[in-house]
Parts: sequence; C-alpha cells; structure tokens
Amino acid sequence: MEIRQIISDTGVTEWILLGLFLIAFIIQLSYQLNVYIRFPLYKPEKKRKTRKAISVIICAKNEEQNLKQTLPLILEQDYPEFEVVVVNDSSTDNTEQLLSELSVNHKHLRYTSIPLNEKFTHGKKLAVTIGLKSARHDHVLLTDADCYPASDQWLQKMASNLIKQKKIVLGYGKYEKRKGLLNLLIRYETAVTAIQYFSYAIKGRPYMGVGRNLAYEKALFFSNRGFASHYHIPSGDDDLFINETATGQNTTVEFSSESHTLSIPAVTWSGWIKQKKRHLSAGNHYNPGSKIRLAMDWISRLVFYITLLWLVIISPWKWIVIALFGVVLLTRMVVLKTGFHRLEEKYLLLPSLLFDPLLPLTLGIVWISTLFETKYQPWS
Repeated sequence: MEIRQIISDTGVTEWILLGLFLIAFIIQLSYQLNVYIRFPLYKPEKKRKTRKAISVIICAKNEEQNLKQTLPLILEQDYPEFEVVVVNDSSTDNTEQLLSELSVNHKHLRYTSIPLNEKFTHGKKLAVTIGLKSARHDHVLLTDADCYPASDQWLQKMASNLIKQKKIVLGYGKYEKRKGLLNLLIRYETAVTAIQYFSYAIKGRPYMGVGRNLAYEKALFFSNRGFASHYHIPSGDDDLFINETATGQNTTVEFSSESHTLSIPAVTWSGWIKQKKRHLSAGNHYNPGSKIRLAMDWISRLVFYITLLWLVIISPWKWIVIALFGVVLLTRMVVLKTGFHRLEEKYLLLPSLLFDPLLPLTLGIVWISTLFETKYQPWS
C-alpha cells in the first residue's frame, strides 16, 4: 500500500492516537536517556574510612521478634564510635524487656519508651523526633526495626559519605528474596524506585529517600524545624523530610552492596497495598517540581502503553509503532539491567516485561484510593 493511500485511509481517531503515542514516546525516551541512565553510569568517588561518631536511630512498635534478629547485627557493626538509640513507641509486647536485657552486654545501646496513652494518638514522627533529640552524636543513621544490615561495614559505608558539604546520604533498603509473585513484585518495585531516586539525586534533583537506610546531620533536622510542616501527615518521616531539605549540593548516594539493608517483605497482597497506600499518600505533599516530574513519567508511560495497544490493533502504521516501542523497550532494558546489577538484584529483568506496563496502572489505582481515605495508619 502506498504512503499516500495509507494517509488518506487513516481516520481522525488514529491520528490522535498516533500523536499521543509519539508524544509519550519522546517523553519516555527522554526520561531513560536524561534521568534514569544516570545511576547506571554514575562513578562514585573513592572515600576514605571515617571515624566520625554516629547515632543509629530505630523506632519500634511491638517489634520484639524482629528486634531479636536485627539488633545484634546492628550492635556488632565494625565501627569505632557509635551508639544505637531505640525508641520503644508504646509497645504492648516485651520490647522493653528485650532492650533492657540487650543493654546489659551492649553499653552503646540506649533506649527510651513512649508510654501508652489511649487519649493521645501519635504517629511515627514523634518517635523519630524523640530519637533524634536523644542522640548524642551530630550525625544519625535511620533504619527500621525489621531491617538488618547486609554486612558489618554498613555503618562505615554510609558514614563515609558525610563529608564536606554533604549532609544527607540516600541508601538502599532492599527486601529479602522469597518465593511467589508478590515477592517478585515487591523487589522489582523497590529496585526501580531506587534507580529513580538515586538518578534524580545524581542529576542534582533529590526528592526522596527511604527510612530503612538514610543518614543525615542532626542539625539539618532541627534547622528545618523537624517535621513541623507535615507533622499532621502520618506518613513521610523519610521522603517528605528529604523532599523539603535535600538539594543537589547537600545530598549524595551510597549503594555499594555492603551498605544495603534488608527488610522482611509483606506476605499478603492486602498488606502490600496497605503499605503502598501509606507511602503514596506522602507523595501528594511533595514540592510542585517533584510532583510534576513524577506525574509526567507515570502519565506518559500509561499513555504510551495504551496507545501502543490500540495502534497495533487498528493502525496501518503499526510496524512503525512497534519499531518505536522497541527503541524505548531496549533502552529501558539496558537501564534496568545495569541498575539491577549495581544493586545486586537478580532475576528481575525478565519480569520487568510484565511489571513495567502493569505497575504504573496498579500504583495509580492504589494512589487514587488514597484520595478517598480520611485516615491513614502510620504504623503497620
């Protein structure tokens, strides 16, 4: 069929779909080549070992069983001067007794407890604030009670970045590898999110970090008046704080395998959805620039896949459309393959063919559901 005949036979709907597809194609390719490629190509500076004193902050609510497994690995870090501050947030299990027993043999373990008061409700941000006020050192490293370091060099690797003007260190908090589709999805989404926030930080536009592995200067927290601007929002003790205070000058990244933390993943779909609702609700309060950049990526990806499907079915241009799709797919696969390798995440590349089109739709539905919620639970 001649090109002139194809053009004359193409209806208005097909032209609109083709136009939307081409716009989405350009935006998606730009994100891959201008943003997400930065993490795979990044060459971190060599850093000397540091002896800078640091405080590890852990907030725990009914985490007795997890703390039994994770605290010893944190307390036995190969680091010259550090303390571990655990904030026991109104736990009703034996968390306080466990902390008391562990503190006998670990003098650098300190803990404080928030008493249970049914008339006074609060979220994790109060516990984090108390932990930071209790910390004796100028630099803090935050993690969660269900997280444990991948090596005894975790503290050294994270702390070595707190030099010169760098006041924030974004780390990687991965999830344990287990069987099942849900675990595969959780690990994929976590790794892709890390590639995203690492890339933006390297580009000079940091917008979030994860409380499972996050270091910063204590003075930065108090000069920002802590969580004052978003204390009323139950979630966001990590990403909203970073969204407010991080800049291209004061933020760096650490992703070496020894610096990772590992967490116990959700084991039910309802548990994962609940967790994502809490995380996504914080995104509603990002600064305008961050929201626009993230929304453009999400919307353009949805448009790209939806118009691709329609055009392959109805358009005489389908082979051109498929070729352009191949360009984006190949670029995306190269970025993901290299990024997964740097994060030491295995067996996620092939599932990305399924998750890349489906995850934005899934998270979009979950995010929309948060708009109709009147109350979020900060602790799961």
